[in-house]
Amino acid sequence: MDKIIQLFKGDSLVPTLIVVIAAFVAGLIVEMLLCRLCSSSRKPKAQGAKKNVRGDFQKFEKRHPAPADGSIEIYVGNLSYDLTEDVLRKEFEAYGKVNSARIITNRFNNRSKGFGFVHMPNKAEADAAVKALSDKEILGRKLKCNEAKNVI
Repeated sequence: MDKIIQLFKGDSLVPTLIVVIAAFVAGLIVEMLLCRLCSSSRKPKAQGAKKNVRGDFQKFEKRHPAPADGSIEIYVGNLSYDLTEDVLRKEFEAYGKVNSARIITNRFNNRSKGFGFVHMPNKAEADAAVKALSDKEILGRKLKCNEAKNVI
């Protein structure tokens, strides 16, 4: 301990800097080891959770049944960012009654995310609309349509 005190009292700063740098590096190594110990003792995987492609755990997912009235919700993807809900509704109304048509938007800038959902009460009409509008070009983009997967 006296030798360390002598280093700080001396005129030369080189030995003092070496001691300071060595202490700093030793502190970083200890911190890294402690972090590895803490991260390796993660909580066990919850029952029912699925591991996704990236390796982290998804929340529990449960499917809710399709509406009992026979209606169907259609996912519509690859939408033009300039497409409005009214135009989307009119495209689907050519094949039957449409309860709702909504385009999903970014909550911060209110711009379209490029996909939406159309709710139609009649399954036969909805199937006809999906078949007819899949790969149809609207505003320069080909639509992708299929029955929405109801996952909560």
